[in-house]
Amino acid sequence: MRNTLTLFLLTCFFFIHAQDRSIPADEVISTNHEITVKGKSVPFKATTGTQPVWNDEEKAIAAVHFTYYERTDIKNKASRPLLISFNGGPGSASVWMHLAYTGPKILKVDDEGFPVQPYGVKDNPNSILDMADIVFVNPVNTGYSRILDTENTERDFFFGVQEDISYLAEWINTFVTRMNRWESPKYLIGESYGTTRVSGLALELQNRQWMYLNGVILVSPTELGIHSGRGRRDGPLGAALRVPYFTAAAWYHKKLPQDLQSKDLLEVLEEVETYSIQELMPILVKGGFVSEMEKKEAARMMARYSGISEKAILQYNLDVPASFFWKELLREEGFTVGRLDSRYKGIDRTEGGDRPDFNSELTSWLHAFTPAINYYYKNVLKYETDMKYNMFGPVHPWNRDGNNTGENLRQAMAQNPYLHTMIQSGYYDGATKYFDAKYTMWQIDPSGKMKDRLSFKGYRSGHMMYLRNEDLISSNDHLREFIQKTLPGNKPAKY
Repeated sequence: MRNTLTLFLLTCFFFIHAQDRSIPADEVISTNHEITVKGKSVPFKATTGTQPVWNDEEKAIAAVHFTYYERTDIKNKASRPLLISFNGGPGSASVWMHLAYTGPKILKVDDEGFPVQPYGVKDNPNSILDMADIVFVNPVNTGYSRILDTENTERDFFFGVQEDISYLAEWINTFVTRMNRWESPKYLIGESYGTTRVSGLALELQNRQWMYLNGVILVSPTELGIHSGRGRRDGPLGAALRVPYFTAAAWYHKKLPQDLQSKDLLEVLEEVETYSIQELMPILVKGGFVSEMEKKEAARMMARYSGISEKAILQYNLDVPASFFWKELLREEGFTVGRLDSRYKGIDRTEGGDRPDFNSELTSWLHAFTPAINYYYKNVLKYETDMKYNMFGPVHPWNRDGNNTGENLRQAMAQNPYLHTMIQSGYYDGATKYFDAKYTMWQIDPSGKMKDRLSFKGYRSGHMMYLRNEDLISSNDHLREFIQKTLPGNKPAKY
Protein backbone atom coordinates (compact mmCIF):
# COMPACT_ATOMS: atom_id res chain seq x y z
CA MET A 1 0.00 0.00 0.00
CA ARG A 2 2.86 2.38 0.93
CA ASN A 3 4.63 1.69 -2.38
CA THR A 4 1.42 2.37 -4.29
CA LEU A 5 0.92 5.67 -2.47
CA THR A 6 4.54 6.67 -3.09
CA LEU A 7 4.22 5.89 -6.80
CA PHE A 8 0.99 7.89 -6.96
CA LEU A 9 2.58 10.93 -5.30
CA LEU A 10 5.63 10.77 -7.56
CA THR A 11 3.39 10.54 -10.60
CA CYS A 12 1.43 13.58 -9.45
CA PHE A 13 4.67 15.50 -8.82
CA PHE A 14 6.09 14.82 -12.25
CA PHE A 15 2.75 15.48 -13.92
CA ILE A 16 2.45 18.87 -12.25
CA HIS A 17 6.10 19.68 -12.89
CA ALA A 18 5.74 18.79 -16.57
CA GLN A 19 3.08 21.47 -16.99
CA ASP A 20 5.66 24.24 -16.47
CA ARG A 21 7.11 25.32 -19.77
CA SER A 22 10.16 27.55 -19.54
CA ILE A 23 13.54 28.17 -21.06
CA PRO A 24 16.84 28.54 -19.18
CA ALA A 25 18.38 32.00 -19.11
CA ASP A 26 21.93 30.91 -19.86
CA GLU A 27 22.50 27.55 -21.55
CA VAL A 28 24.00 26.48 -24.88
CA ILE A 29 24.75 23.36 -26.84
CA SER A 30 27.42 23.00 -29.54
CA THR A 31 27.70 20.62 -32.48
CA ASN A 32 30.29 20.25 -35.24
CA HIS A 33 29.49 20.25 -38.95
CA GLU A 34 30.95 20.70 -42.41
CA ILE A 35 29.60 22.11 -45.67
CA THR A 36 30.96 22.86 -49.12
CA VAL A 37 30.83 26.54 -50.11
CA LYS A 38 31.92 27.68 -53.55
CA GLY A 39 33.48 24.26 -54.07
CA LYS A 40 35.59 24.30 -50.89
CA SER A 41 35.08 22.47 -47.60
CA VAL A 42 34.17 24.66 -44.61
CA PRO A 43 34.24 23.01 -41.15
CA PHE A 44 32.31 24.87 -38.47
CA LYS A 45 30.88 24.71 -34.98
CA ALA A 46 27.25 25.61 -34.34
CA THR A 47 26.42 26.94 -30.87
CA THR A 48 22.78 27.54 -30.03
CA GLY A 49 21.04 28.42 -26.82
CA THR A 50 20.33 31.39 -24.59
CA GLN A 51 22.18 34.35 -23.14
CA PRO A 52 20.53 36.58 -20.52
CA VAL A 53 19.32 40.15 -20.63
CA TRP A 54 20.00 41.86 -17.29
CA ASN A 55 18.20 44.83 -15.78
CA ASP A 56 19.84 47.72 -13.93
CA GLU A 57 20.01 45.60 -10.77
CA GLU A 58 21.97 42.94 -12.72
CA LYS A 59 19.06 40.51 -12.50
CA ALA A 60 18.40 38.23 -15.48
CA ILE A 61 14.99 39.25 -16.80
CA ALA A 62 14.94 37.61 -20.24
CA ALA A 63 16.55 34.80 -22.18
CA VAL A 64 17.59 35.72 -25.72
CA HIS A 65 18.01 32.73 -27.99
CA PHE A 66 20.78 32.80 -30.61
CA THR A 67 22.58 30.54 -33.05
CA TYR A 68 26.28 31.15 -33.68
CA TYR A 69 28.24 29.62 -36.55
CA GLU A 70 32.02 29.72 -36.23
CA ARG A 71 34.45 28.33 -38.78
CA THR A 72 36.84 25.98 -36.96
CA ASP A 73 39.92 25.92 -39.21
CA ILE A 74 40.72 29.62 -38.72
CA LYS A 75 43.57 30.40 -36.31
CA ASN A 76 43.56 34.20 -36.41
CA LYS A 77 40.12 35.40 -35.27
CA ALA A 78 41.35 39.01 -35.17
CA SER A 79 40.96 39.29 -38.94
CA ARG A 80 37.88 37.05 -39.20
CA PRO A 81 34.68 39.10 -39.77
CA LEU A 82 31.66 38.61 -37.51
CA LEU A 83 28.17 39.16 -38.97
CA ILE A 84 25.36 39.83 -36.46
CA SER A 85 21.98 39.10 -38.07
CA PHE A 86 18.48 40.33 -37.19
CA ASN A 87 15.12 40.03 -38.86
CA GLY A 88 12.29 42.46 -38.35
CA GLY A 89 8.58 42.67 -37.72
CA PRO A 90 8.92 44.02 -35.11
CA GLY A 91 8.16 40.65 -33.58
CA SER A 92 9.72 38.42 -36.21
CA ALA A 93 12.20 35.67 -35.44
CA SER A 94 15.60 35.41 -37.15
CA VAL A 95 14.43 32.32 -39.05
CA TRP A 96 14.12 34.01 -42.47
CA MET A 97 17.72 34.97 -43.17
CA HIS A 98 18.95 32.08 -41.01
CA LEU A 99 17.34 29.32 -43.07
CA ALA A 100 17.25 30.96 -46.48
CA TYR A 101 20.10 33.44 -46.92
CA THR A 102 23.49 33.47 -45.19
CA GLY A 103 23.43 30.40 -42.93
CA PRO A 104 24.89 26.96 -43.66
CA LYS A 105 21.45 25.42 -44.31
CA ILE A 106 18.59 26.64 -46.48
CA LEU A 107 15.02 25.56 -47.14
CA LYS A 108 14.09 22.87 -49.58
CA VAL A 109 12.25 25.12 -52.03
CA ASP A 110 12.17 25.30 -55.81
CA ASP A 111 14.46 27.66 -57.75
CA GLU A 112 11.91 30.49 -57.54
CA GLY A 113 11.44 30.07 -53.78
CA PHE A 114 8.07 28.28 -53.67
CA PRO A 115 7.54 25.53 -51.04
CA VAL A 116 7.89 21.87 -51.90
CA GLN A 117 7.25 18.72 -49.90
CA PRO A 118 8.73 16.92 -48.10
CA TYR A 119 9.75 19.94 -46.06
CA GLY A 120 13.23 20.31 -44.67
CA VAL A 121 16.65 21.84 -45.15
CA LYS A 122 19.67 21.27 -47.35
CA ASP A 123 23.23 22.58 -47.48
CA ASN A 124 23.69 26.17 -48.60
CA PRO A 125 26.55 26.22 -51.12
CA ASN A 126 26.41 30.04 -51.13
CA SER A 127 26.62 30.71 -47.38
CA ILE A 128 29.09 33.44 -46.44
CA LEU A 129 30.42 31.19 -43.67
CA ASP A 130 33.48 30.70 -45.85
CA MET A 131 34.59 34.27 -45.09
CA ALA A 132 32.62 35.38 -41.99
CA ASP A 133 31.25 33.89 -38.78
CA ILE A 134 27.55 34.56 -38.20
CA VAL A 135 25.25 34.91 -35.19
CA PHE A 136 21.47 34.94 -35.67
CA VAL A 137 19.67 36.70 -32.81
CA ASN A 138 16.02 36.37 -31.76
CA PRO A 139 14.87 39.49 -29.85
CA VAL A 140 12.63 38.94 -26.82
CA ASN A 141 9.39 37.02 -27.51
CA THR A 142 10.57 35.90 -30.98
CA GLY A 143 11.89 32.44 -31.77
CA TYR A 144 12.59 30.75 -28.41
CA SER A 145 13.45 34.03 -26.62
CA ARG A 146 11.26 34.89 -23.64
CA ILE A 147 10.79 37.21 -20.68
CA LEU A 148 11.73 35.14 -17.60
CA ASP A 149 9.44 36.71 -14.99
CA THR A 150 6.40 38.06 -16.76
CA GLU A 151 4.74 39.14 -13.50
CA ASN A 152 7.60 41.37 -12.33
CA THR A 153 9.27 42.46 -15.58
CA GLU A 154 7.89 45.44 -17.45
CA ARG A 155 7.21 44.79 -21.13
CA ASP A 156 8.21 48.42 -21.75
CA PHE A 157 11.82 47.38 -21.18
CA PHE A 158 11.85 45.61 -24.57
CA PHE A 159 9.10 46.66 -26.95
CA GLY A 160 9.90 49.92 -28.69
CA VAL A 161 12.35 51.44 -31.15
CA GLN A 162 14.73 52.78 -28.51
CA GLU A 163 14.08 50.05 -25.95
CA ASP A 164 14.90 47.35 -28.49
CA ILE A 165 18.13 49.05 -29.52
CA SER A 166 19.25 49.65 -25.93
CA TYR A 167 18.95 46.12 -24.54
CA LEU A 168 20.23 44.46 -27.71
CA ALA A 169 23.36 46.63 -27.70
CA GLU A 170 24.08 45.44 -24.15
CA TRP A 171 23.39 41.86 -25.24
CA ILE A 172 25.79 42.16 -28.20
CA ASN A 173 28.51 43.51 -25.91
CA THR A 174 28.20 40.44 -23.68
CA PHE A 175 28.12 38.09 -26.65
CA VAL A 176 31.23 39.59 -28.25
CA THR A 177 33.05 39.38 -24.91
CA ARG A 178 32.03 35.78 -24.27
CA MET A 179 33.01 34.68 -27.76
CA ASN A 180 36.28 36.67 -27.62
CA ARG A 181 35.51 38.66 -30.80
CA TRP A 182 36.46 42.21 -29.81
CA GLU A 183 39.33 42.29 -32.31
CA SER A 184 37.24 41.04 -35.22
CA PRO A 185 35.76 43.31 -37.93
CA LYS A 186 32.04 43.48 -37.16
CA TYR A 187 28.97 43.83 -39.37
CA LEU A 188 25.26 44.19 -38.71
CA ILE A 189 22.66 42.88 -41.15
CA GLY A 190 18.95 43.54 -40.72
CA GLU A 191 15.91 42.76 -42.82
CA SER A 192 12.71 44.85 -42.98
CA TYR A 193 12.15 46.33 -39.48
CA GLY A 194 15.54 44.83 -38.72
CA THR A 195 16.97 47.69 -40.81
CA THR A 196 15.54 50.16 -38.30
CA ARG A 197 17.09 48.06 -35.54
CA VAL A 198 20.59 47.83 -36.99
CA SER A 199 20.63 51.49 -38.09
CA GLY A 200 19.99 52.48 -34.48
CA LEU A 201 22.41 49.87 -33.14
CA ALA A 202 25.25 51.27 -35.26
CA LEU A 203 25.33 54.45 -33.17
CA GLU A 204 24.27 52.82 -29.90
CA LEU A 205 27.15 50.35 -30.12
CA GLN A 206 29.61 53.17 -30.80
CA ASN A 207 28.39 55.63 -28.18
CA ARG A 208 27.29 53.31 -25.36
CA GLN A 209 29.33 50.13 -25.87
CA TRP A 210 32.40 51.67 -27.58
CA MET A 211 32.11 49.04 -30.31
CA TYR A 212 32.88 50.25 -33.84
CA LEU A 213 31.59 48.53 -36.95
CA ASN A 214 32.90 48.04 -40.47
CA GLY A 215 29.55 47.66 -42.18
CA VAL A 216 25.77 47.75 -41.98
CA ILE A 217 23.63 45.84 -44.50
CA LEU A 218 20.00 46.92 -44.91
CA VAL A 219 17.88 44.19 -46.55
CA SER A 220 14.50 45.45 -47.79
CA PRO A 221 14.67 48.58 -45.58
CA THR A 222 11.70 50.19 -43.90
CA GLU A 223 11.29 53.93 -43.54
CA LEU A 224 14.12 55.13 -41.30
CA GLY A 225 13.90 58.15 -39.06
CA ILE A 226 16.01 60.78 -40.85
CA HIS A 227 16.77 64.30 -39.64
CA SER A 228 14.13 66.95 -40.45
CA GLY A 229 11.79 64.32 -41.85
CA ARG A 230 13.80 63.93 -45.06
CA GLY A 231 13.25 60.17 -45.02
CA ARG A 232 9.45 60.25 -44.94
CA ARG A 233 7.79 58.69 -47.97
CA ASP A 234 4.20 59.93 -47.80
CA GLY A 235 2.06 62.44 -49.67
CA PRO A 236 2.93 63.28 -53.30
CA LEU A 237 6.43 61.88 -52.80
CA GLY A 238 5.11 58.48 -51.70
CA ALA A 239 2.65 58.34 -54.60
CA ALA A 240 5.45 58.97 -57.08
CA LEU A 241 7.95 56.61 -55.45
CA ARG A 242 5.62 53.61 -55.61
CA VAL A 243 5.06 53.76 -59.39
CA PRO A 244 8.34 51.98 -60.32
CA TYR A 245 7.27 49.09 -58.09
CA PHE A 246 3.93 48.96 -59.94
CA THR A 247 5.92 48.76 -63.17
CA ALA A 248 8.09 45.90 -61.92
CA ALA A 249 5.11 43.81 -60.78
CA ALA A 250 3.19 44.52 -63.98
CA TRP A 251 6.25 43.61 -66.07
CA TYR A 252 6.57 40.29 -64.23
CA HIS A 253 2.90 39.43 -64.88
CA LYS A 254 3.13 40.64 -68.50
CA LYS A 255 0.62 43.46 -68.06
CA LEU A 256 2.59 46.28 -69.69
CA PRO A 257 2.20 47.49 -73.30
CA GLN A 258 4.18 45.39 -75.73
CA ASP A 259 6.88 48.00 -76.37
CA LEU A 260 7.71 48.03 -72.66
CA GLN A 261 7.14 44.33 -72.11
CA SER A 262 9.70 43.49 -74.78
CA LYS A 263 12.43 45.42 -72.93
CA ASP A 264 14.52 44.10 -70.06
CA LEU A 265 13.10 44.92 -66.62
CA LEU A 266 15.99 47.17 -65.62
CA GLU A 267 15.71 49.20 -68.81
CA VAL A 268 12.01 49.79 -68.15
CA LEU A 269 12.61 50.68 -64.49
CA GLU A 270 15.23 53.26 -65.40
CA GLU A 271 12.69 54.94 -67.67
CA VAL A 272 9.87 54.97 -65.12
CA GLU A 273 12.13 56.14 -62.28
CA THR A 274 13.04 59.18 -64.35
CA TYR A 275 9.39 59.83 -65.17
CA SER A 276 8.29 59.48 -61.54
CA ILE A 277 10.82 61.95 -60.18
CA GLN A 278 11.03 64.48 -62.98
CA GLU A 279 7.48 64.56 -64.37
CA LEU A 280 4.94 62.86 -62.12
CA MET A 281 6.01 64.35 -58.79
CA PRO A 282 5.62 68.01 -59.91
CA ILE A 283 2.08 67.18 -61.04
CA LEU A 284 1.20 65.43 -57.77
CA VAL A 285 2.52 68.36 -55.76
CA LYS A 286 -0.16 70.58 -57.30
CA GLY A 287 -2.90 68.41 -55.79
CA GLY A 288 -6.42 69.58 -56.61
CA PHE A 289 -5.10 72.62 -58.47
CA VAL A 290 -3.48 70.64 -61.26
CA SER A 291 -4.99 71.27 -64.70
CA GLU A 292 -7.36 68.67 -66.11
CA MET A 293 -5.09 68.15 -69.08
CA GLU A 294 -2.05 67.46 -66.88
CA LYS A 295 -4.08 65.14 -64.67
CA LYS A 296 -5.37 63.07 -67.58
CA GLU A 297 -1.93 62.86 -69.17
CA ALA A 298 -0.45 61.70 -65.85
CA ALA A 299 -3.18 59.05 -65.57
CA ARG A 300 -2.39 57.85 -69.09
CA MET A 301 1.31 57.52 -68.31
CA MET A 302 0.68 55.86 -64.97
CA ALA A 303 -1.63 53.35 -66.66
CA ARG A 304 1.07 52.65 -69.24
CA TYR A 305 3.62 52.00 -66.49
CA SER A 306 1.38 50.13 -64.02
CA GLY A 307 -0.86 47.78 -66.00
CA ILE A 308 -4.05 49.13 -64.40
CA SER A 309 -6.65 51.39 -66.02
CA GLU A 310 -6.64 55.16 -66.37
CA LYS A 311 -10.14 55.16 -64.88
CA ALA A 312 -9.00 53.48 -61.67
CA ILE A 313 -6.03 55.81 -61.38
CA LEU A 314 -8.22 58.90 -61.81
CA GLN A 315 -10.64 57.57 -59.20
CA TYR A 316 -7.74 57.75 -56.74
CA ASN A 317 -6.66 61.20 -57.99
CA LEU A 318 -3.35 59.74 -59.19
CA ASP A 319 -2.47 58.51 -55.66
CA VAL A 320 -3.04 54.78 -56.05
CA PRO A 321 -2.64 52.77 -52.82
CA ALA A 322 -0.40 49.72 -53.08
CA SER A 323 -3.13 47.61 -51.46
CA PHE A 324 -5.53 48.48 -54.29
CA PHE A 325 -2.86 47.63 -56.86
CA TRP A 326 -2.40 44.14 -55.31
CA LYS A 327 -6.12 43.55 -55.83
CA GLU A 328 -6.50 45.28 -59.19
CA LEU A 329 -3.56 44.09 -61.32
CA LEU A 330 -4.87 40.55 -61.93
CA ARG A 331 -8.53 41.15 -61.02
CA GLU A 332 -9.83 40.08 -64.42
CA GLU A 333 -7.93 36.80 -64.12
CA GLY A 334 -9.38 36.17 -60.64
CA PHE A 335 -6.13 36.55 -58.69
CA THR A 336 -4.46 38.96 -56.32
CA VAL A 337 -0.71 39.55 -56.06
CA GLY A 338 1.44 39.36 -52.95
CA ARG A 339 2.34 42.31 -50.76
CA LEU A 340 5.93 41.35 -49.87
CA ASP A 341 6.56 39.59 -53.17
CA SER A 342 4.20 40.28 -56.04
CA ARG A 343 5.27 37.22 -57.99
CA TYR A 344 2.94 35.23 -55.70
CA LYS A 345 -0.77 34.92 -56.52
CA GLY A 346 -3.73 34.60 -54.18
CA ILE A 347 -7.43 33.80 -54.48
CA ASP A 348 -10.01 35.96 -52.72
CA ARG A 349 -13.58 35.21 -51.71
CA THR A 350 -14.78 37.75 -54.26
CA GLU A 351 -13.13 39.53 -57.16
CA GLY A 352 -14.63 42.81 -55.93
CA GLY A 353 -13.03 44.94 -53.25
CA ASP A 354 -10.08 47.24 -52.82
CA ARG A 355 -7.51 45.00 -51.11
CA PRO A 356 -6.65 41.26 -50.96
CA ASP A 357 -8.09 38.98 -48.29
CA PHE A 358 -4.64 37.73 -47.27
CA ASN A 359 -0.94 38.02 -48.07
CA SER A 360 -0.36 35.18 -50.50
CA GLU A 361 3.45 35.34 -50.24
CA LEU A 362 3.50 35.17 -46.43
CA THR A 363 1.30 32.09 -46.26
CA SER A 364 3.60 30.44 -48.79
CA TRP A 365 6.69 31.30 -46.75
CA LEU A 366 5.20 30.09 -43.46
CA HIS A 367 4.26 26.92 -45.32
CA ALA A 368 7.97 26.17 -45.83
CA PHE A 369 9.81 27.91 -42.98
CA THR A 370 7.80 26.73 -39.96
CA PRO A 371 8.31 22.96 -40.34
CA ALA A 372 11.90 23.50 -41.44
CA ILE A 373 13.04 25.54 -38.42
CA ASN A 374 11.35 23.20 -35.94
CA TYR A 375 12.95 20.19 -37.61
CA TYR A 376 16.34 21.88 -37.87
CA TYR A 377 16.85 22.76 -34.20
CA LYS A 378 15.76 19.36 -32.91
CA ASN A 379 17.39 17.08 -35.48
CA VAL A 380 20.43 18.94 -36.80
CA LEU A 381 21.53 21.26 -34.00
CA LYS A 382 20.27 18.87 -31.27
CA TYR A 383 18.57 21.69 -29.38
CA GLU A 384 15.44 20.48 -27.61
CA THR A 385 12.83 22.52 -25.78
CA ASP A 386 9.08 22.46 -25.23
CA MET A 387 8.91 26.19 -25.94
CA LYS A 388 7.12 27.10 -29.15
CA TYR A 389 9.27 28.73 -31.81
CA ASN A 390 7.54 32.06 -32.39
CA MET A 391 7.75 32.92 -36.07
CA PHE A 392 5.98 36.12 -35.00
CA GLY A 393 5.84 36.88 -31.30
CA PRO A 394 3.67 39.12 -29.05
CA VAL A 395 5.57 42.44 -28.93
CA HIS A 396 2.76 44.96 -29.38
CA PRO A 397 2.04 47.70 -28.54
CA TRP A 398 5.40 48.82 -29.95
CA ASN A 399 6.65 52.25 -28.91
CA ARG A 400 7.72 54.08 -32.08
CA ASP A 401 8.52 57.38 -30.38
CA GLY A 402 11.92 58.87 -31.09
CA ASN A 403 12.71 56.95 -34.25
CA ASN A 404 15.83 58.74 -35.44
CA THR A 405 17.54 55.59 -36.64
CA GLY A 406 18.39 56.91 -40.11
CA GLU A 407 20.05 59.92 -38.54
CA ASN A 408 21.75 57.59 -36.05
CA LEU A 409 23.23 55.64 -38.94
CA ARG A 410 24.46 58.86 -40.58
CA GLN A 411 26.08 59.95 -37.34
CA ALA A 412 27.72 56.55 -36.87
CA MET A 413 29.15 56.73 -40.40
CA ALA A 414 30.35 60.31 -39.91
CA GLN A 415 32.09 59.40 -36.65
CA ASN A 416 33.59 56.18 -38.01
CA PRO A 417 35.46 56.43 -41.36
CA TYR A 418 35.54 52.62 -41.56
CA LEU A 419 31.74 52.27 -41.57
CA HIS A 420 30.00 51.50 -44.90
CA THR A 421 26.33 50.76 -45.66
CA MET A 422 24.85 48.54 -48.37
CA ILE A 423 21.15 48.27 -49.26
CA GLN A 424 19.66 45.12 -50.85
CA SER A 425 16.12 45.22 -52.27
CA GLY A 426 13.85 43.10 -54.44
CA TYR A 427 12.09 44.84 -57.33
CA TYR A 428 8.83 42.94 -56.68
CA ASP A 429 8.57 43.91 -53.00
CA GLY A 430 5.38 45.94 -52.55
CA ALA A 431 5.82 46.58 -48.82
CA THR A 432 9.36 47.94 -48.54
CA LYS A 433 9.66 49.06 -52.14
CA TYR A 434 13.02 49.19 -53.87
CA PHE A 435 12.63 52.80 -55.06
CA ASP A 436 11.74 53.85 -51.52
CA ALA A 437 15.01 52.22 -50.46
CA LYS A 438 16.94 54.16 -53.09
CA TYR A 439 15.30 57.36 -51.89
CA THR A 440 16.27 56.56 -48.29
CA MET A 441 19.87 56.02 -49.40
CA TRP A 442 19.87 59.41 -51.17
CA GLN A 443 18.58 61.12 -48.02
CA ILE A 444 20.74 59.51 -45.32
CA ASP A 445 23.63 61.90 -45.97
CA PRO A 446 22.36 65.18 -47.47
CA SER A 447 25.93 66.53 -47.57
CA GLY A 448 26.89 63.92 -50.16
CA LYS A 449 30.31 63.56 -48.53
CA MET A 450 29.75 59.90 -47.64
CA LYS A 451 27.96 58.70 -50.78
CA ASP A 452 30.99 56.59 -51.75
CA ARG A 453 30.25 54.54 -48.61
CA LEU A 454 26.58 53.97 -49.51
CA SER A 455 25.58 51.41 -52.16
CA PHE A 456 22.44 49.76 -53.55
CA LYS A 457 21.86 46.30 -55.02
CA GLY A 458 18.58 45.24 -56.66
CA TYR A 459 17.20 41.75 -57.35
CA ARG A 460 14.49 40.19 -59.52
CA SER A 461 12.45 38.93 -56.60
CA GLY A 462 10.68 40.34 -53.55
CA HIS A 463 11.15 41.14 -49.88
CA MET A 464 13.22 38.02 -49.25
CA MET A 465 15.11 38.23 -52.51
CA TYR A 466 17.38 35.33 -51.50
CA LEU A 467 14.54 32.79 -51.83
CA ARG A 468 15.03 32.83 -55.58
CA ASN A 469 18.11 30.72 -56.29
CA GLU A 470 19.66 33.10 -58.82
CA ASP A 471 19.35 35.94 -56.32
CA LEU A 472 20.59 33.76 -53.46
CA ILE A 473 23.83 33.35 -55.36
CA SER A 474 24.23 37.00 -56.34
CA SER A 475 23.14 38.50 -53.00
CA ASN A 476 25.62 36.37 -51.04
CA ASP A 477 28.33 37.30 -53.53
CA HIS A 478 27.45 40.95 -52.99
CA LEU A 479 27.88 40.43 -49.25
CA ARG A 480 31.32 38.91 -49.87
CA GLU A 481 32.31 41.84 -52.06
CA PHE A 482 31.01 44.32 -49.48
CA ILE A 483 32.90 42.68 -46.61
CA GLN A 484 36.08 42.39 -48.65
CA LYS A 485 35.84 46.04 -49.66
CA THR A 486 35.32 47.23 -46.09
CA LEU A 487 38.21 45.37 -44.46
CA PRO A 488 40.70 48.22 -44.15
CA GLY A 489 43.71 46.16 -43.09
CA ASN A 490 46.31 48.50 -41.64
CA LYS A 491 44.74 51.66 -43.07
CA PRO A 492 44.08 54.18 -40.26
CA ALA A 493 40.54 55.32 -39.50
CA LYS A 494 40.76 58.98 -40.50
CA TYR A 495 39.52 61.41 -43.12
